[in-house]
Amino acid sequence: MTGSTDLSAPASAADGAPPAPRELRHAFAGFATGITVVAALVDGRPVGMLANSFSSVSLDPPLAALSFARTSTTWPRLRRVPQWGISVLGEHHKADLARLSRPASARFDGVTWKTTDHGAVFLDQVTTAFQVSIQTEVDAGDHVLTLLRIHALHRSPTAAPLIFYSNQLHGLGTARL
Repeated sequence: MTGSTDLSAPASAADGAPPAPRELRHAFAGFATGITVVAALVDGRPVGMLANSFSSVSLDPPLAALSFARTSTTWPRLRRVPQWGISVLGEHHKADLARLSRPASARFDGVTWKTTDHGAVFLDQVTTAFQVSIQTEVDAGDHVLTLLRIHALHRSPTAAPLIFYSNQLHGLGTARL
């Protein structure tokens, strides 16, 4: 391994205090994530939000995880329905991000989506789609860590993912290392 990172005296450790939220957010921005939309039909309308905290947890049983901020107004509405769709966005969804960032009542206006018989909502032409339900919830400070049981999935063989890194959007295209 070349190079090194000196963690012996991080900036916030000088006074024994934990990292400040701003410092922590900046550090987390150094970890690339995909961008997902978690959504379901609630009272006959699509309800959902962008999330980049999605991660794999277990192959057997099939589990994934998402973290929801306790301040979210969308999260309590999603909790009321039995199944959700998780759409992993591709590079071609970049134009949808502004729409999906609007207030909840207008979030899906102008966005093409479909639903399952169980009420899970998916955006069209996603790189990967997961149909999930809540397995369990874990108190995680200002968030709720939600373990999700995966019931069904689909992965596009050709779609390139949209990546969020250093507070900016990136694409992978077809380049491989």
